[in-house]
Amino acid sequence: MKEGFANFLSSMLPRMTALPGEISVYGKDLTTDEKWAYEADIPLVAASVIKLPILVEAFRQARDGLLAMDEAFSIRPEQKMPSCGALTYLHDGLTVTLRDLCALMIIVSDNTATNILIQRLGMENVNAGMRGLGLEKSTLRRLLFDAEAAGRGLENTVTAWEMGQLLEMLYKGECVSPEADAEMLGILRDQRLNGKMPFFLHGLEIAHKTGEDDGITHDVGIVYAEHPLILCFASNHTDVPAFERFIQDAARDFVGWI
Repeated sequence: MKEGFANFLSSMLPRMTALPGEISVYGKDLTTDEKWAYEADIPLVAASVIKLPILVEAFRQARDGLLAMDEAFSIRPEQKMPSCGALTYLHDGLTVTLRDLCALMIIVSDNTATNILIQRLGMENVNAGMRGLGLEKSTLRRLLFDAEAAGRGLENTVTAWEMGQLLEMLYKGECVSPEADAEMLGILRDQRLNGKMPFFLHGLEIAHKTGEDDGITHDVGIVYAEHPLILCFASNHTDVPAFERFIQDAARDFVGWI
């Protein structure tokens, strides 16, 4: 890492603090173990980033023989959720496997696939899995598009720091198993929603998951630069276009500094 990195990080603070709402950033150089953080331990409404621990729980249950990745699901009309995703627009009765649901949940952030997986895995099991990995604040509290639960104030939450820890465990093969972790990282590298961290990082592999909602935009992942980096950006109640431009610029600048 170049001399003066602390000064480089400090130079980013004015832009972060000028953004409205709750802004959270975590990063780690996986070669030097140098870390940096800004309000990274604050639980924020997760949007689709909650799909990352759901993915991990699916692979954990498959490892433990509680389900099979080739288990088949027939998509019923009442299961179809609004976008993001693809399953909503495909024919009723389409048969997909659990592995397909995992891939769709991540690479196109499919909400129908996500709710089917939550119901198959068990919400309490997803949370127990996170606790078992040392993630104490990130919590799955409801299905997606559950208006009744949302009306009672139930929101899924994550922290930038905990998503960074989960990504690091995946990177090191210490999350579910080396084989399962490699497969999950492969799914994350196939991400199709690439307008944030990858925007300026042409030619670099990035294993990541985004999240979006009103006033919310996130992107958390691993950038396979010369020094692989974990970068986690999260926000609530923010100016979404402004923060997304910050994510694009910051990811480029972090990689460029190495």
